[in-house]
Amino acid sequence: MITGILVALPEELHTLSKFKIKQGECSPVSKNILVTLSGSGPDNASNATHLLINRGAKQLISWGCAGALAPYLKAGDLIIPELIETRENKQLATDTFWSELIVTTLQQCIKCYTGKIVESGSVVALAQDKAEQYQQTGALAIDMESAAVARIAQQANIPFVAIRSIADPANLDLPKAISFAMTDTGVISIARLMKYICIHPTEIPALIKLGFNFNAASKTLKQAAIHLPQITQVQ
Repeated sequence: MITGILVALPEELHTLSKFKIKQGECSPVSKNILVTLSGSGPDNASNATHLLINRGAKQLISWGCAGALAPYLKAGDLIIPELIETRENKQLATDTFWSELIVTTLQQCIKCYTGKIVESGSVVALAQDKAEQYQQTGALAIDMESAAVARIAQQANIPFVAIRSIADPANLDLPKAISFAMTDTGVISIARLMKYICIHPTEIPALIKLGFNFNAASKTLKQAAIHLPQITQVQ
């Protein structure tokens, strides 16, 4: 059975494969695993999910980073959600058997949390906004792609799970430099980033902290990727 894995950003792709994939394309990384680089956001994720299914994927994984809403989550913690809440407040369930298999396999080496992830149409940068989302939804974390994958998986009647590692804790504001430097596809423009830093050098410590947090998330995803042969063999 072919597993289709969606990642939004090149940095997330690097936790799965050394191969380069252009945005909007997909490529096999093993005999039974296809990976697509969608770009960030629900629309890009929807297009990339359809591509995976058209290329033969029979089960789907939303893979990558997420922002914490629960205040106790740390950078590098892994979320295997049971539910995805859409922006329309619809609850989409992940595949129960598959999610439990993933948790059972990974929890031997990685701290896993189960619960709910909520969809966002844009980056949630402020700690205050994350706290409000947590109060309103009770979700552990937030991302921009998992709900789109879940919707299409449900329509196609194929199994879906999400594997998301925390890249920014709930109590931290994202540096304003990130919003300034982010392109429409979710990629950070180094030229824009350097321009902002030159004007606002006080952002440098926060950017360094974010870099450490993202490295922690990437390390966890790389650990999880080692177990892909086991966690994608769902009968």
